[in-house]
Amino acid sequence: MNLAVISVVALAIAVIVSCFTSINVGVLAMGMAWVVGVYIGHIPLNTVIAGFPTALFLTLSGVTLLFSLAQCNGTLDKLAHHAVRACRGNQGVVPIMFFFLAASIASLGPGNISTAALLAPMAMNTASRSGIPLLLMAIMVGNGSNAGSLSPFAPTGIIVNGLMARIGMDGFQTQTYLANLLAHAAVAFGGYFILGGWKLFRAHAAARADKDRVPPPPVTAADRSFDRRQWATLTVIAAMLIGAIFFNVNVGFGAFVGAAVLVLTKCADDGEAIRRMPWRVILMVTGVTVLIAILEKAQGIDLLVSMVAKVSTPKTVTGVIAFIVGVISVYSSTSGVVLPAFLPMVPGLAHQLGVINALGIANSINVGGHLVDVSPLSTIGALCLAGAPVEESRPLFNKLLAWGLSMSVVGALLCYAAF
Repeated sequence: MNLAVISVVALAIAVIVSCFTSINVGVLAMGMAWVVGVYIGHIPLNTVIAGFPTALFLTLSGVTLLFSLAQCNGTLDKLAHHAVRACRGNQGVVPIMFFFLAASIASLGPGNISTAALLAPMAMNTASRSGIPLLLMAIMVGNGSNAGSLSPFAPTGIIVNGLMARIGMDGFQTQTYLANLLAHAAVAFGGYFILGGWKLFRAHAAARADKDRVPPPPVTAADRSFDRRQWATLTVIAAMLIGAIFFNVNVGFGAFVGAAVLVLTKCADDGEAIRRMPWRVILMVTGVTVLIAILEKAQGIDLLVSMVAKVSTPKTVTGVIAFIVGVISVYSSTSGVVLPAFLPMVPGLAHQLGVINALGIANSINVGGHLVDVSPLSTIGALCLAGAPVEESRPLFNKLLAWGLSMSVVGALLCYAAF
């Protein structure tokens, strides 16, 4: 068995283990990279270590720290509460508002997981109290969170753009972000209205005569005006975004400077923020990336490309790859396992099949992997399920599972048509 086959088998083991166990696959991948690279492939240890994505680690750490600070001092929570009250109890508007709120917050930097963790409990509680079907709310808040996931300032967007830069596809940050956003918007609003969202607008008109039927959210501390710490946090975040967009400031280091300013001015607690950072995801992504670097050295990527090319044609490759990553992503981490494993295949797959638009294949991987993430087996779907009343959890689990699995087919068709 040559090194290419061994490296692909190691990746396959890592993916399978991530689907069926709770072990952090980054730890497993790091260990496999060392064993396969140094002891089987006789690759120098320093070469294996060089596969660690230092720039990606710094960027992820800086951005997630800054937004953990914003979450700890209540800035993000207060933004969400003000947005909910602006709907004034309109049943049809509330889920739509949650979609745009989730997409906006995720795009600004927290990313899809943090945004869903922030909004899903509030969204599902609002749906239960207001008579909004829980599945519709989960679809809107889940897809809204994923719609902003590939923003250049969000953790997954940083991961994707870093992976694409490594394969010579730098400079497509905006196209990647917009393709994912539009795909999730199309699926979310399509599902919302097909599954009965339009009925909520009629119900609201009938309920206006009985204001107790759809009561407004109770006034809480989060509904009061922003305090000094929160205004400072918003100012720092805005400065980081402006610097990154218009002055080519490094996002990671800009976020670290912003975080330092907030801590030194006592606007947030760095100890609590560091504890809330998604270290598990960061370790997962960086560990898998080290193993992928070994695949590249051992020509394992070329072997994977050949396997996918055998079941694809230049016309069907976008749909086929979207379906494959969608099925795997239902059970495994999209940002930590699926994207690092499949995006490096794009140049070879495009070359072998004679596809000119390699970006279409990359977008199919990104979109196909994310569309299934409202499944209850994924973190975002699980967060929505956790926010539902106990008596509704079992039927909602079944509905979300059916939705998530169906998205592997919908994503394949959508990517085939769009890309």
